[in-house]
Amino acid sequence: MAKTGYGKRSAGDEDSHAEADFAHLSPRERDVAVFVDNLEDGHAMGYKAIAAVHPRYGQQATRMALKGLCDAGHLCRIREHITVEDNSMRWVTRTYWSRTRRSKEWWADFARARKGRIVTDEYRPGLARTDDQGVPEEPAEEAAEATEESGSTAYRTLADLGEADRRMPLSESDCRSLEILAAEWLSRGATPNDITRALTDGLPSAVTNPGGLARKRLESKMPPKKARIRQKPAPRRARVDRVIMCCMSCDADERTTTIDGGMCPDCRAEYEADLAAEAAGELDARYVPETFLADPYPVYEVVDVARRAAEARAAGGLRTKSGRAL
Repeated sequence: MAKTGYGKRSAGDEDSHAEADFAHLSPRERDVAVFVDNLEDGHAMGYKAIAAVHPRYGQQATRMALKGLCDAGHLCRIREHITVEDNSMRWVTRTYWSRTRRSKEWWADFARARKGRIVTDEYRPGLARTDDQGVPEEPAEEAAEATEESGSTAYRTLADLGEADRRMPLSESDCRSLEILAAEWLSRGATPNDITRALTDGLPSAVTNPGGLARKRLESKMPPKKARIRQKPAPRRARVDRVIMCCMSCDADERTTTIDGGMCPDCRAEYEADLAAEAAGELDARYVPETFLADPYPVYEVVDVARRAAEARAAGGLRTKSGRAL
């Protein structure tokens, strides 16, 4: 399965299964299309991941097939910027699959329609922010739902932080977004003084982002959980506020290049060159390459060990075990 935000996702509104679903594709692309169509939602869609489980094709063949499926209108990769109600933000890259063949215009309309979508069910508290590539990190441990009493105590502790140290004044928005973390500290046996000390000890001479520093310390210094069952928090409201079409084969997107039929110009040129080379017999990407197969049994040389030992002794000026020189 892919990491959070990645993996196969159905575009929806598809025709029923039929024999002619992939009749317009080449035999290899048809084979990979049937394989992908039967993968469960969430399965990793990189060519290496699919080649690792496909019974017939290796990485090169799978990579070419996925480009072909993208060009034929079955695959589309979209990068979405999500804002959560606590004002945290992240990029996720989604790979959409459609059994029904779609036009470039259909996919463009589909992508634009994602903007403004509420995706609350796809977000869980504690999910780490993504990096610049839009690749999500492993989900962090989810915080337990704070009770009303611990929540109010947590908020007051954060709101009073500026009085404890003038370098750490937190805004109301900061206090609200960090309240669940502080409440989790309290639920694990920490006191308000413990939180204050953790957020003020060893500060630099100047703090430019008190809210960010407080979040980092609350997460990294979190006390261990007690051995008891806690209820998981409800998903926070999350919304897609930006959508960008990106290349199926690389990290390029429409902010820096043209995405046509799911590919950037460089990847399309590479794909067309590979097709031409394959048609000319210069490239065979049909099956698993020999480097992916198990090594054959090695051929061992038969060696007269006794004679070799005797020769070594003689070279050193020693007599053989029988007492005679060679």
